[in-house]
Amino acid sequence: MTDTAVDTLSIADTRVVRAIELIWREADLLDRKQYETWKGMYSEDGLYVVPIDSTGDDFDNRLNMIYDDARMRDMRVVRMTEGYAIAAVDAAVTTRTVSRFVVQSCTDDEIHLRASQIVIAFKRGKHDLWAGDVEYRIRLGVDGSADRIALKVIRLVDSEDAVPAAGFLL
Repeated sequence: MTDTAVDTLSIADTRVVRAIELIWREADLLDRKQYETWKGMYSEDGLYVVPIDSTGDDFDNRLNMIYDDARMRDMRVVRMTEGYAIAAVDAAVTTRTVSRFVVQSCTDDEIHLRASQIVIAFKRGKHDLWAGDVEYRIRLGVDGSADRIALKVIRLVDSEDAVPAAGFLL
């Protein structure tokens, strides 16, 4: 496994390009409400986290708006796609932009990136704006296996204020 020095990292590195393309695909799937396909983008041990305290990293011991492992992602997708659930029936139409990628580390196995994300949600004649910094750990597939999201942490800019309920995934 080779490790690249932080000051020489580039988003043009083919490993980083693979990670960014995966992140953009995830955004597209979420906007199209393709939640079954979306949850398959995560590694079995992958985490999807939206912390309340945007400065901490100890998600196991802090309050989070969302802290989903594989089991919780499955339950969330069921709730959003099956039966009569307000999250499924009255979900907002979203469009998201993920940009400003900064490579934190890059090995042959894993890419650690930071990015910014803006989600615009439209529901009942009203637009909501969700903005945040996102941390990704992308586990690169080997021998033909697919790249997977091992960690996605969304630090909302207003996470400590009253945040409206979202019937969609960030």
